[in-house]
Amino acid sequence: MTGKSFTSLGVFSCLFFLQGAGARHAAQDVPLNIRVNVVLVQLNVAVTDSKGNYVTGLRPEDFSIVEDKIPQKVSTFEENKEAGLGSVEAARREREVHVKDPAAHAEPSTPADPGGSASISISRVAESNLFILFDTSNYMYRSFVFAQDAIADFIRSMDGATKIAFYSYSRNLSRATTLSSDPYRVISGLRSSVAGDDAALYNSLLLTVKDASPLKGRKAIVVFSNGPDNASSVPPEDVAELAQSTGTMIYIISTRQAQEDPVCAAAFERLSRASGGKAYFARDWRREKQAFAAIREDLVHLYTLSYYPQPNPNRGWRSIKVKLVGKNLQKYHIRTRDGYRLLPNAGGYESETSEAGATSTGRGLN
Repeated sequence: MTGKSFTSLGVFSCLFFLQGAGARHAAQDVPLNIRVNVVLVQLNVAVTDSKGNYVTGLRPEDFSIVEDKIPQKVSTFEENKEAGLGSVEAARREREVHVKDPAAHAEPSTPADPGGSASISISRVAESNLFILFDTSNYMYRSFVFAQDAIADFIRSMDGATKIAFYSYSRNLSRATTLSSDPYRVISGLRSSVAGDDAALYNSLLLTVKDASPLKGRKAIVVFSNGPDNASSVPPEDVAELAQSTGTMIYIISTRQAQEDPVCAAAFERLSRASGGKAYFARDWRREKQAFAAIREDLVHLYTLSYYPQPNPNRGWRSIKVKLVGKNLQKYHIRTRDGYRLLPNAGGYESETSEAGATSTGRGLN
C-alpha cells in the first residue's frame, strides 16, 4: 500500500507540473492589455490686431503654449477654410509638416511620448458643432419675433459643414432640434418655439455644455438671453468651469434689459470670456443681427491647436497661456480659454469626454 501511495503521488505531481507549465505557456500567448491615459488638450484661439481685425495665415511655430509653466509642443494645427488663405498657402498647410526631431519617431498619439510628437498635423477643421440656446422666458414677450428672425438669419449664414442644434429655455430646457447640417430643419425647430415663464439660463446652459462635451472638433454655444436668470439652481461659475474643461466656447447675446442689471451683465462677461467666447449687449434688433454676424466672423477665423501635455503632477486645475512668438507678432491679441480641469470618467481614469478639452484615452499595449 505504501509503494502504491508513493507511485500515485508521483503521477499526481507530474500532472500538476505539466498543467502548471501549460498554463504558464498559455498565459505567455495571451497579449497583456494595459490601459494608459493619453490626454489631448485642444484650444480654439482667436488672433486680432489693435483694431479688432482678425489675423490669418499664422503657422504652428508662431504659437507658444505653456501649461502650468511647462512648455508644450503643438501636435495638430487647424484653420477654418473661410479664413481667407490663398491657394498656395492653403496647399502648403494641408500637407503634413514634419518637425526635425530625430529623437521622436513615434506617432503623436502613442502613450510612449504623448508630449513629444514627431509631426504636426496641419489641416482644415473637419468638424464643427454649434448649439443655439434661445431664451423663451417671459422676458421675451415684446421682442420674440424679432429675435427669431435674427437667429434664423444666423443659421442660414453658417457654413454647410457646421452642424447646428437648436435649444430653447425658460424654466426648463427644450431640445427642439438635435445637431443637423440641414438649416431648414433647425429653423423649423426655431419657429416652433413658444414663450414660457421664468428663466433658468444657467441650468439650461450647463445641460447644453454636457450635451456638447462628448463631441469631436470645435464646439460652441450661442446664447440669446433677454434678461437675468431668476430660476437656476447652479451658479454661472460652475457652468464656466465645465465649459473650460470640455473646450466648449460660449457666446452670449443679451439685450439692454440684461445689461442694466450689473450682476447679470458681469456674470455674462465672465462666463463667456472664461470659455474663450465673447458677450454682446444689443439694444435693439438691428444690433442683435450685428452681434450674430460678429459671432459668425469669430467662428470662421479661429485657429485650433492641440497638444499632449508634458508630465504634470497637478491633478486639479491647470492654467494655460498661449503667446505669439516673434517681434512682429507681439502686437497682436490672443483670446482663448485660460485653463482646464481633468475630469473623472466612469472608469476611474482622469479624462474629458471628447477631444476638445483634455481627453484621456485608454490604449491596449501588447
